[in-house]
Amino acid sequence: MTKATSTTEQRPYHHGDLHRAIVVAALDVLSESQSTEFSLRELARRAGVSHNAPYKHFADKRDLLAAVSAVGFELLAQQMTDAMKHLDSPRERLAAMARAYVRGGVNNPALYRLMFGGYLSGQDSGRPAIEITAAEDMKALLVDAISDGALGPIIPNTAANLPSVNGAILIFWSQMHGLTLLLVDRLVGPSEKAEELSESVLQGMLDGLANCIPAIPAGVWVGPPPPSRTSQAARV
Repeated sequence: MTKATSTTEQRPYHHGDLHRAIVVAALDVLSESQSTEFSLRELARRAGVSHNAPYKHFADKRDLLAAVSAVGFELLAQQMTDAMKHLDSPRERLAAMARAYVRGGVNNPALYRLMFGGYLSGQDSGRPAIEITAAEDMKALLVDAISDGALGPIIPNTAANLPSVNGAILIFWSQMHGLTLLLVDRLVGPSEKAEELSESVLQGMLDGLANCIPAIPAGVWVGPPPPSRTSQAARV
């Protein structure tokens, strides 16, 4: 479960242009090396273009890694969608997405840390717009399952219910994110027990949320905020 998986077979697109070819090269290097310590020159060599070519599409390495992170969210959303597509029960769908989430992080820790770590946060703590869009699309999968009754009652996806839905997602994400990092860093184990351990934590979390869904305070967001929302919420 800890072996890094290649993004070559998973990515939801093909080499259609230089921009994507460079992102693909970055995904592959990240998967192989499990490190972001690579150069745009190396990616250009892999893509078979001049060493200056990447700068026609990316202002700098952070700009490139934002695009890589966005594709990481697309891949994870696709894995979560595939895991639940034949399931009718909202709770089973949410559980399947949780398993896919943990598996995705454990199988490619460097990509996971890029997506959910602080590397791409700017001075104002804002995240790149391209990444935020992809992350929100992934979050929508969780919102749909929770709204459909994954935690017991049906919770219509309305503004009035947003604190409860976000509260449920915050608990869900905290548990799955923490478990993923504990498994990646081998602070729990052994690895052959990872699936069984994940299932135990997952079911306990779902049972707890079925009994009580915490409503988060006003002015709190769940997920990467745009810079304007970051600075505004900091004053609340």
